[in-house]
Order: sequence, then C-alpha cells, then structure tokens
Amino acid sequence: MFSAVDLPETIPVFPLPGALLLPRARLPLHIFEPRYLAMLDDTLKTSHRLIGMVQPREVPGSDERKLHAIGCAGRVTAFSETEDGRYMLTLSGISRFRITRDQAGFTPYIRADVAWDGFGRDLGPGEDDPGFDREAFLKLLGRFFASRGLSTDWDSLREAEDELLISSLSMLCPFAPEDKQALLEAPSLSTRRETLVTLIEFALRSGNDEEKMQ
Repeated sequence: MFSAVDLPETIPVFPLPGALLLPRARLPLHIFEPRYLAMLDDTLKTSHRLIGMVQPREVPGSDERKLHAIGCAGRVTAFSETEDGRYMLTLSGISRFRITRDQAGFTPYIRADVAWDGFGRDLGPGEDDPGFDREAFLKLLGRFFASRGLSTDWDSLREAEDELLISSLSMLCPFAPEDKQALLEAPSLSTRRETLVTLIEFALRSGNDEEKMQ
C-alpha cells in the first residue's frame, strides 16, 4: 500500500489514446516501441515502479498533440518478455496526478514533474456508491452491449463490487479519449458512474439517430 510520502515527484508518462487507468484497477499493456521498452527498463530499476498513463489531446488547428494535465499512475505488478523482445505487463492503479512540468530531452520517453495533492482518496480503501441502482444500470448496459455487438459475463457483473464494476466498464467501454478523460477526472465513484451512464445513453441515442437517417 502506497502512502503520500512514497509518491515520487517525477515519473515517466505513457501517452496512449483511449487507454484509461483508474485507482485500484488493473490495466494490461503490450509494449514494443524502443522508447517505451527503455521506459520500462528504467522503471523496473526504481523502488516505486510507477508509470503514469495520460491521454494525449489534440490542439485545434494543429497537428500537434499535447498531454492532458491529469493522469493516473500505476505500479508495474507483473511483466513478462516475449521471444521477440516485447513486454506484456500489468499496471495496478495507485493514484491520479497533475502534471506540473514536462522534462523533455533527458530520455527517449517523456518524464514529468507531478503533483499528487487533491487525490488523497485514491490511496485509501475502495469506494462505495450508495445511490447505485444496479439492475437499472445493467439493463442500460445490456442495450449498449447489444448495440455494439459486445458480450460479457453478466453473472460476474451482478456480483462485482461497485467500484470494480464501474472502474472496469469505464476502462473497457469503447469511448473516445476525451470521454475517457472525463471518467478519469470524476471526483467520486458516484460521479464516475453518472458520467458513465451519460456516455452510454448518448451513445445509444446517437446510434438510434444514425439508424433513422439510413
């Protein structure tokens, strides 16, 4: 278990569109680019083994991409190397952070100075969602999965704890990077669930509109 004093002031960041990591959740990653292989090698030499996942954002009217200010750091808790030199690893979400300054030029990957204040809840125990109507939510989710041709283990979803269910769906559902960022920045589990419901309802309405136009 990490405490606030264990968190470093500088971490490597991995900008990957649509790849969302949340506190207390796990994200599998497949790394093969040389710069990110170097990032992993350097990370495994540290005591904290943290990598910051962050969404790149487009700059209107430009091909340039910048980084969102808020990301989530995960600890490398499992990794294996394939015969051709790629890595399969698992990041376990520790805490969100705010980028205060990029450290460009020192490494082939991005390192950033980060601030952890404001995200103290991330380091605590899992959250509950007292207002969660699971049956209504699963009914809505069933319509969304059917519209996208997706399948899942519904028994597991019914039995999963609130946070595991909401976090897993936030990470796995096929939403745009900006929508993933909104889910990341939600201040509580309840607001994340409300954001997730809004995104699902919007996707269903958009799908119905497209069907009517055809």
